[in-house]
Amino acid sequence: MHVAGAVQAPGVYRLKPGSRVIDAVSAAGGVASDSNSDAINLAAVLADGERVYVPRVGEAAPVVVSGGSTASSAPSGPVDLNAASADDLDTLPGVGPATAAAILAYRERHGPFASVDDLAKVRGIGQAKLDALRGLVTV
Repeated sequence: MHVAGAVQAPGVYRLKPGSRVIDAVSAAGGVASDSNSDAINLAAVLADGERVYVPRVGEAAPVVVSGGSTASSAPSGPVDLNAASADDLDTLPGVGPATAAAILAYRERHGPFASVDDLAKVRGIGQAKLDALRGLVTV
């Protein structure tokens, strides 16, 4: 596991199968004081060879790349908030099943998103998460 970005000791760490992102961050000494750990899914299960990048405040989280390939779990282009499924939303950094469900529930209750900034009205999405998602989503 390669842990990089705003952590105390970036580097490559061996973790047990089934480890989560939080385990990788802990192995790297925890987050740095200027980290934006809300921009990543700390509960995500890791696969061997993945890279975990913890962005700094104000920095967009890069896509996690598995096994050194250019393939990733993130979509190749921006996710359309008005057409995305829960699975589509779950590929975004910092968006897990609960946040994806909240986005879908908001869309169901209020209709299509008029702008990306409308995400701030969704339960569980604060300014930091909105800033991290801004370049990864569209309406």
